[in-house]
Amino acid sequence: MEQIMSLVKERDPEQREFHQAVQEVVETVKPVLDRNMEYRQQAVLKRITEPERVIMFRVPWMDDDGQVHVNRGFRVEMNSALGPYKGGLRFHPSVNLGIIKFLAFEQVFKNSLTTLSMGGGKGGSDFNPKGKSDAEVMRFCQAFMAELYRHIGPNTDVPAGDIGVGAREIGYLFGMYKKLSNEFTGVLTGKSLNWGGSLIRPEATGYGTVYFAAEMLTTRNENFENKTCLVSGSGNVAQFTTEKILELGGKVLTISDSSGYIYDEQGIDREKLEYIQQLKNVRRGRIQEFVEKYPGAVYTAVDPALDYNPLWAHKADCAMPCATQNEINKKDSSNLIQGGVTLISEGANMPCTPEAVDILIDQGVLYAPGKAANAGGVAVSGLEMAQNSMRLSWPREEVDNRLKQIMKSIHRTCLDASSEYGMGQNYLVGANIAGFTKVVNAMLDQGLV
Repeated sequence: MEQIMSLVKERDPEQREFHQAVQEVVETVKPVLDRNMEYRQQAVLKRITEPERVIMFRVPWMDDDGQVHVNRGFRVEMNSALGPYKGGLRFHPSVNLGIIKFLAFEQVFKNSLTTLSMGGGKGGSDFNPKGKSDAEVMRFCQAFMAELYRHIGPNTDVPAGDIGVGAREIGYLFGMYKKLSNEFTGVLTGKSLNWGGSLIRPEATGYGTVYFAAEMLTTRNENFENKTCLVSGSGNVAQFTTEKILELGGKVLTISDSSGYIYDEQGIDREKLEYIQQLKNVRRGRIQEFVEKYPGAVYTAVDPALDYNPLWAHKADCAMPCATQNEINKKDSSNLIQGGVTLISEGANMPCTPEAVDILIDQGVLYAPGKAANAGGVAVSGLEMAQNSMRLSWPREEVDNRLKQIMKSIHRTCLDASSEYGMGQNYLVGANIAGFTKVVNAMLDQGLV
């Protein structure tokens, strides 16, 4: 184990998020390697931690004032043992190769858990769509796709959206791909409904996060009725996590963005959620405007210099981090436990630091890692791919039911794998082992490629 981590760090010393993701998997799959010597002999850890292909390119584009800008574009095609590369595109100033590699690595195991035929990949750019006009975003997306199109395809690599890439960006990207390739195919998921998208796709990650949490609660003979929940983020995942919690009888107390968060003791009901969706999706405003409309809520600006986030210090039963990686640290996890939280379901990718995860599991918190809990998004992306291949569109109820069954299956798979290796109800270990073994077995079947 130490050897592989030394190799990963030596090759890419600056990629801290990637190191973190690899370390978590390597540590938890050690019992699998001990039981299967062929895995060691075939150097599967060295192979699975090295991307099959990394594409990095410049993206020159012009703003509305005629000024030329140059951003970096990335696509990491991590592993295709189970199917075409599948994973989102992220447009955010924080994007760099290390973050894209960590996301692609996580995506491999997440996609494996869905039971669908999808490999793992991820991409994006350090472009920031915030504050840009529609015309500027369109020009950037067209420039980005002018390079990316030659590396993707419905049977090769099928990107989707992620942070900063919503329906608007997917539309511009798809239009450029169609023009350049001269074909209308299901090369992107997250498309609009009237040209190949799937019902439930926008809701899928948030809904799936809550469906997984509901399955965890059933192991303790509980449900979401009257449960209070802390939710971070205010984008797609946070919005639909909130919606599904409300539908199941729970109460959401918080919503946040990069500047701070709002705490509403009365709960964010459907009317307030509709306002948030209008605020963030249409007006692209800041979450602090919520208190102007609903003065009963309290807005708190979060000081980056603090060694904790006060959002996680409120009393609640459940927490759903839906913002970004490493948003819950060691102190935050202690505050969550002191506040009475007994369940955490990750809507974001790797939102808890390793130290935070250790504390949560040691204290008996029901903890669902993102690769299991937020797999609903890519699962419905896979269903969108299937519908595109058949030129069909399934009803909302059918897609939602398929999503629910997939999340139930992932929950059962994680529990079974954890139990098989004597780890009890440890979803982190179960998710990593189940995802890892399926991918590795497929790699071995396909030879040394």
